[in-house]
Amino acid sequence: MTNTEFVLRLPQWLATVLAPESVRLDSTEARMRFVIDLAQGNIDHKTGGPFAAAVFESGTGRLVAAGVNLVESSNYSIAHAEMVAFALAQRTVGHYDLGIDGVARELVTSTEPCAMCLGAIPWSGARRVVCGARGEDACAIGFDEGAKPTDWVGALRARGIEVVQNVLRDEARAVLEDYLGSGGTIYNTRGR
Repeated sequence: MTNTEFVLRLPQWLATVLAPESVRLDSTEARMRFVIDLAQGNIDHKTGGPFAAAVFESGTGRLVAAGVNLVESSNYSIAHAEMVAFALAQRTVGHYDLGIDGVARELVTSTEPCAMCLGAIPWSGARRVVCGARGEDACAIGFDEGAKPTDWVGALRARGIEVVQNVLRDEARAVLEDYLGSGGTIYNTRGR
């Protein structure tokens, strides 16, 4: 790889789980459970942090793309699950704006977005964000969520982006606690 390339490689196990054209989940809870299972898989396979995200078509529940945290395996601090899911979804749609074709798409994330991922949401074209664990749950095990506005939910809603919080929060928080208990690396904490 030369300095003119930027490559993120998904873990092998993820390819066996994902077949976007065949995954269609009707409820918000089913979509969150899918994402929580991916986050747990990332821990179980030791391929990254305890976070996962997916982009779905809001109306049909069809999976567009999914991502897991790849920070350690890629050595890219930007390789958060949400960023990976957005990049793959945008490649699938063929445009940086996930709403370019008039189809409403949503981000489902196992933990509320950090400051970086929060900043990417309006630019992605996603019209809805569904969150499992809270930011304070990630902070409770040592992660640094960055400088997020106090009313980040209101800021997204002011841009016409719906936010749904606490979907299967206990299950999502359990994944974070499992990661800590298994000795997972808590990275990017120097700024605390």
